[in-house]
Amino acid sequence: MYKKFIPVLLFLSFAVSSFSAVDNSHIPTPVESPEQPNILWIYIEDTNAWMSCYGDDTITTPNIDQLASEGVRFNRAYMTSGVCSPTRSAIITGMYQTSIGAHEHYSSFSKWRGNIMEHWEPNHIGVKAVPEIFRAAGYYTFNEGKFHYNFVFDPDTYYHHHDNRNGFKGAVDGSEWTGRKPGQPFFGQIQLLGGKFPNPKHVVKPEDVEVHPYYPDHPIIREHTAEHYNTILELDRILGEIVEALKRDGIYENTIIFFFSDHGCDLPRHKQFIYDEGIRVPFIMAGPKVPVGEVRDDLVSGIDISATSLTLANIKVPDNMHGMDMFADSFHRDYVISARDRCDFTIDRIRAVTTDRYKYIRNFMTDRPYMQPNYRSEWPIMKILQDLYAQGELNEVQAHFVRDYRPAEEFYDLWEDPHETQNLIHSYKREHAQALAEHRDILNRWILETDDKGRFPETDNALRAVIDRWGDNAVNPEYDELRD
Repeated sequence: MYKKFIPVLLFLSFAVSSFSAVDNSHIPTPVESPEQPNILWIYIEDTNAWMSCYGDDTITTPNIDQLASEGVRFNRAYMTSGVCSPTRSAIITGMYQTSIGAHEHYSSFSKWRGNIMEHWEPNHIGVKAVPEIFRAAGYYTFNEGKFHYNFVFDPDTYYHHHDNRNGFKGAVDGSEWTGRKPGQPFFGQIQLLGGKFPNPKHVVKPEDVEVHPYYPDHPIIREHTAEHYNTILELDRILGEIVEALKRDGIYENTIIFFFSDHGCDLPRHKQFIYDEGIRVPFIMAGPKVPVGEVRDDLVSGIDISATSLTLANIKVPDNMHGMDMFADSFHRDYVISARDRCDFTIDRIRAVTTDRYKYIRNFMTDRPYMQPNYRSEWPIMKILQDLYAQGELNEVQAHFVRDYRPAEEFYDLWEDPHETQNLIHSYKREHAQALAEHRDILNRWILETDDKGRFPETDNALRAVIDRWGDNAVNPEYDELRD
C-alpha cells in the first residue's frame, strides 16, 4: 500500500529572487539551490520508436539521435495506457489513472469539441498535479497544446501561459518560456502532433518499409506504415527547431529535456491497445544532472516522468505519487502496468503486466472482439483487415486481432517473440507456467493495492455524456437503457 501523505509547509529561496510556497499544505517545496534547472517536456502524440537511434534503419533522425547522444535513451519505457487522455492524466499527476478515476478515455469533460454536455460526471481527484507543484515552488509554467486530463481542473491555476494549439510557436511573444520573469526557471510542455502530423513529405515510400508479421502485406498497410515514418521525419525537424531556440535564448545548457510519446501510432493493435507497439514509446532525456551517452534497458513507467522531473528540480516528491525518480540509486521496477478501458464510445477493460521477459494480458470482456465498433472502424486500414479475414486470406497470426472472439488471457515471451504473436497460456514448459502464475498474482495484487477503479462500471451520467458526444455510434449494451 502507499504511504499516507503528510503535508508540510516550507519555503524556497532562489539566487535571483525569493518565492513563497503559497499557503497550501499539500505543496511540497524544493531544497534551496543556487540554480534551478528548467524542465521541458516535449510531448509527442501517437508515435512509435521507429528512429535511427533506436536501431531502425528505414530513416535517419539526426536531431533525435543528437539528443540521445547528449543524454539517456530509454529502450523500455512504457506508458500506463495506449490512448492519450488516461496517459496524460497519469503523467501529470504521477499516479495510475486507474487509481484516480481518470482511466476512461475523454471522461469528466463538461465540453467536448464545442459541444456542451447535458450530462457529465465531474472527477475531483484531490491531489496536486505537477504544474501546480512547480508553480508553487516559484517556477513559470506553460503548456503549448492539448490538456486532455480526465478530471476537473483549472488551467489558469496550472499554467501561467497555455495555448490549446499543438506545436512549437518559436518561443516568441510570450509563447513557451518567453513570458517568464528574468532568471525565473520554467516547467513547460510543448505538445507536438507526431504521428498525427498532416500531410508530411513523402520521403519514405510504401515499398521502403517492412510489414509487421501480424499484418498482411497489403498496399494499404504499407502506405500507412510509410506515412508514420514520414511523420517522424517531421518530428525530428521540429525537435531541431526547439533545441535551436533554447540555444538562441541561452538556456539550453540549463534545461532538462524530456522527449517522449503518449503511446504508439494509430495502426491497428497499436493505439488504444496494450501490446508493446501501443505502450512502449520513445523516451530520451538530456540536460544538466542527466548522464551523457547512456542507454538504459531497465523498465520505466510514464508515471516516473513526474517524480523524476520534481527530483531534478530539487522538489520533494509527494507521497501520493506512484512514480519514482529514475535516477535514484534505489530505482528498480520488477514490472510495469498498463490499462485499457473505455476508448471514445467503445467499452472495454484490459490490463497488462510487462516484466523483463514476459507480457501478461488479461481481457476482462471476452464477449467482445478486439475490433468492436470504434471511431476508426470505417478507416481503409481497418476495413481491409476485416475484408481479408472474411475472405479467409489471413494466416493464424494475422487473424488473431480480427476474429470475433478473444481469449481471457494472453502471455508472451518478449525475448523470443517481441511481436507478441505466440500465446503461451497453455504452454507445456514449466518455466512459462511458473511465470504465468507469478504474473497473474502481480496483476491481482496491483488491482487491490492501487484501488483499480476499472473494477466498477461508469455512472449513468458518465455514459450519458458518451451518448451525447457520439450519438448512435455508442452501440455497446451498457448504453441501451440510458437512451431517451
